[in-house]
Amino acid sequence: MNALILSAVLGVIMMFSGVMLKQKSAVRNIAITGLFLLLVVNILEMSGMSFFRINTAGMMHFDRFSLLFNCIVFFSTFVYLLLSARDIEKTGNYYAEYFTLIFFILCGVILVSSFQSLLILFLGIEIISIPLYILTGSDKKNLKSNEASLKYFLLGAFSTGLMLMGIALIYGSVGSFSTAQINMTEKPGALMIAGMILLLFSMSFKVSAAPFHFWTPDVYDGAPTVFTSFMATIVKVAAFIAFIRLFGEAFGNLQPQWQIWIALITAATLFIGNITAVFQQSVKRMLAYSSIAQAGFMLLSLYAMNADAKEGLLLYSAAYSLATIGIFAVLIKMNDYTFDGFNGLAKYQPLLAATTTIFLLSLAGIPLTAGFISKFYMLKAAVATGRHLWLVIFAVLMAAVSVYYYFRVIQAMYFKEGQPGIITTSPVFKYTLVVLAALIIILGIFPNLLLNWYYF
Repeated sequence: MNALILSAVLGVIMMFSGVMLKQKSAVRNIAITGLFLLLVVNILEMSGMSFFRINTAGMMHFDRFSLLFNCIVFFSTFVYLLLSARDIEKTGNYYAEYFTLIFFILCGVILVSSFQSLLILFLGIEIISIPLYILTGSDKKNLKSNEASLKYFLLGAFSTGLMLMGIALIYGSVGSFSTAQINMTEKPGALMIAGMILLLFSMSFKVSAAPFHFWTPDVYDGAPTVFTSFMATIVKVAAFIAFIRLFGEAFGNLQPQWQIWIALITAATLFIGNITAVFQQSVKRMLAYSSIAQAGFMLLSLYAMNADAKEGLLLYSAAYSLATIGIFAVLIKMNDYTFDGFNGLAKYQPLLAATTTIFLLSLAGIPLTAGFISKFYMLKAAVATGRHLWLVIFAVLMAAVSVYYYFRVIQAMYFKEGQPGIITTSPVFKYTLVVLAALIIILGIFPNLLLNWYYF
C-alpha cells in the first residue's frame, strides 16, 4: 500500500514538474529519485513498516510474494531510467508526461500483483494498458509508431471485452468477485467454465502467448525503442504475476481441467516465438519474437503452479527484465537495428560488446547467468508435477534453438568486420551496464540472494 499511494503521488508530481520546471535534467532527476523512494518504502513494508493503513480486506492483499515482486519491478524500472531516461526525453516535447505515465503504469502493476477481487484485476490491467497505448504512439511523426498504437489499442480493447465478459459470467455463476470465493466452488457450471476460458484468452493476449501473440512484433517494432524496452520487461512480467495469481487463487481447484490447455499454449508459444525469431533480420524484431519465446518459459510456472514455480517466476522476472533492459539500452544507441549494424562492435566499443554478450547469454540460458538458473527453476517446477514430461523436453529443445539467434548478435560483434553505427555513450552509461552485467552473473551463481527475501 505504501508504494501504491506514493506511485500515484509521484505521477501527479511529474505532471506538474513538466509545467513548473523547464530543465529536462531536473525532471529526470525527480523521476529517478522517485523510483528509488518507491523501492525503499516497499522494502520497509516488507520489513513490517507501513506508513498507510487502509483496510483492503477482500480486495487486495500485500503478501510476501507480491511485495518482493514489486521490489523487482521498482529496481528494474530504476535501472531502466538510469540507462534510458535521456532517450525518453528525445522521444517528444512532452517528456515529463512520459515519466508520469510510467508512474501510473506502476500503480497498475501494484494492483495486479496483489488483487483478491476480479474488479481490482480489471482496474490494474486497464491502468497498465491505457498509458501504454499512448507511449506506443508517442513518436507522432513516425507512421509505424502511429500504426502500432492503433493496433495495440484495437486489439487491447477486444481483449478487455473478453476479460469483462469472463468476469461477468463468473459473477453470474458464483455471485462474487472474490478470488477466494470463486475457488471454493466444488462443481463449476457452464458459466464458470466459459468465464474461465475467456479470462484465459484475455490474459494470454496480455502476456503475448500463442495464438494471441500476433500484435506483439508489430507493436514492439513500431513503438519507440525506449518504450519497447519497458513494455517487453516490466509490463510483461507484471501480466504474468496477474496470470499466476488469477489461476492459482481463483481457479486452483480446477487445475486438472485447465493444466493441459496451459501445456498446449506453452508449447505453441515456445515453438512460434523461437522458430520465427530465427528468420528475423532486425535485432529489434528478433527481440520481439524472443519476448514471445521467453513468455513460453514463464508459462511453465502457470502450468506447474507449485512452490518451485513461484520461486522460478520471481527469478525469471528479475533475470529477464534486467538482461532485456540492458540489451535495449544498447540497441537504442544504434543507428542500424539490423544484425549487420552490430558488426565489429567489439573492436570499437569492447565494453558495450562484453556487457551485451552477457545479457544475450543470460537470455539464452547459458550457465553462470541468471537466465540459466531461472530456466532451471521453471523446468524443475514442471518436472515436479509428474505430468506431461514431453513439455519439459520440448522446452529444452526450444531453448537450444534460441541460442542460434542470440549468438548471431555475438558473432556479428566479435567475428565480423565493420564499423557499427553507434552513438557516443557516456561513462556513466557504460558503468551502469557493467554493474548490471555483474548483477546478472551474481544472481546466476547465488540465486538465494533474491529468494531469501521471499522467506525472510
